[in-house]
Amino acid sequence: MKRLIFAIIGFGVISASGAIAQVPEAEWEQFKAQFALMSQRVNALEMENQQLRALTNTTLIEEDLEATNAEVASLQKSTSKMSWSERIKWKGDYRFRYEAIDEEGKDDRDRWRIRARPALVARINDTTEVGFGLATGSDDPVSSNQTLGDGSASKSINLDLAYATWRPTEEAYVTGGIFANPYYRPNKSQLIFDGDFRQEGLALGWANDTFFANIVYSFIESDSKKGEYGVWVAQAGANFELFEDATLTTAVGYLDVPTKGQTAIFDGLFFGNSSVADANGVDVYEYDYNLYNASIALDLTAFEMPFVLFADYVKNTDPDELNTGYLAGVRLGKVKKKGDWQVQYQYEDLDANATLGLITDSDFAGGGTDGKGSSFSAAYGVDDNWYVATTYYFDNKTGVKLGNDLSYDRIQLDTGFKY
Repeated sequence: MKRLIFAIIGFGVISASGAIAQVPEAEWEQFKAQFALMSQRVNALEMENQQLRALTNTTLIEEDLEATNAEVASLQKSTSKMSWSERIKWKGDYRFRYEAIDEEGKDDRDRWRIRARPALVARINDTTEVGFGLATGSDDPVSSNQTLGDGSASKSINLDLAYATWRPTEEAYVTGGIFANPYYRPNKSQLIFDGDFRQEGLALGWANDTFFANIVYSFIESDSKKGEYGVWVAQAGANFELFEDATLTTAVGYLDVPTKGQTAIFDGLFFGNSSVADANGVDVYEYDYNLYNASIALDLTAFEMPFVLFADYVKNTDPDELNTGYLAGVRLGKVKKKGDWQVQYQYEDLDANATLGLITDSDFAGGGTDGKGSSFSAAYGVDDNWYVATTYYFDNKTGVKLGNDLSYDRIQLDTGFKY
């Protein structure tokens, strides 16, 4: 606008230049003064116009921002009332199994079994989670399997999970109640802890991209009237990236299980551990279980598939003999989705007093300690979250040192679903 006005005026001045010589000097000076005054007026108008545009834009931006904030606040309020479906979720698994057992000195055994473990998990705020889960089976601490039959009688449902977890930071956690075992186990090793075993007590831990640590106190008995005692567990480990697609995980742990002189913890059985008669003729544990554990796993890629080499070792320092155990194995592939497959081989040798027999693998060599042998497994993803699998325990020996050194074979055929 300013340039247009000056162009018009300038054009008029140039057009009139031919007549300037005929205009008196006084009138010419008056004309120049009027032109200067007009120029100042145009400049003032242009500045005022710029200020007006800036003010208008600012006002519009502020008005738009206020409207947007109001919409966001309304949406947040609405979401907070309706977000229970996002904060609370169901998860779990279901497995259907056929199992055949060939144990020396006993009749062959076949059975059909199920395992169902639904759980409800609620994230009550940004740092706290509460979980509640049920499971089929009996009160066995290392099995949620339920054998079918018995005249189609109603089957038992038990409390499997009941916990609260608080995360003061992204790297740390504190958990109390009945919860899944946080102890690191290479390739889900069951040398010390069966996969179905749940900790009951308190746990705290910390982990970043490289290092991790867990401390757990799990009650064997929490009621002082019955003889209060429990299990201390501590573990520390690290993950090292050796090169592309190659990770080495190592961990060391210590477990203190004060069982010496105590009666059998569950079902009146010692599950392969040594027992002696006390002064009253009652069978009690002969040893404590002061366990040192070392674990290692090397994750690689072979044939464009996950490939894992793993080993686990345990030693009980209380007895002088029959006090060590180990397993080692290899796995190729991993079932995560439809079309995935995996195969695995493992060898295990577990002395009678190497670890607490009650909580070790309940399938290998018939469960408990004092066994050795091999296992082979394979699995295939029929669909996402649906798999079929088989596990064969072969050349297993039970009662290797304290018993009769009997042969034991078991085969399991599974189909399972996760949700």
